[in-house]
Amino acid sequence: MGMVVRILIVFALWCIAATSQAATEEGLQSPLKPPAGARQKYPKIVLYSVSWCPHCKEAKEYLTRNNIPFINRDVEVDNAAMNDLTKKYKSQGVPVIVIGNDDAILKGFDRQKFEKAVKDVQKRR
Repeated sequence: MGMVVRILIVFALWCIAATSQAATEEGLQSPLKPPAGARQKYPKIVLYSVSWCPHCKEAKEYLTRNNIPFINRDVEVDNAAMNDLTKKYKSQGVPVIVIGNDDAILKGFDRQKFEKAVKDVQKRR
């Protein structure tokens, strides 16, 4: 029984490492192909999230439902994303939404604050 458990642990660690490496090699985890014209309409949006977070899910659903292109960076599988979240954006929680080239950083998801931040960033373009 001990050997089987060790094999399963090694396999699980290998799977985690492979997933993390794949996410790092791709650079960005989930670039969506926006509809024509959507990229011009919206600045770059990066969502730092985890799969089990209800607020992250709400943000993803809102962005998807409204055809807003975004890049999802799951900090549980992407070490570089976790490093950015904690060091660059000084956050221990998710979601964190980065709009433009760090033009606006939102901690948490509030639809009205998000829409206002996008408009403010667009005005500065």
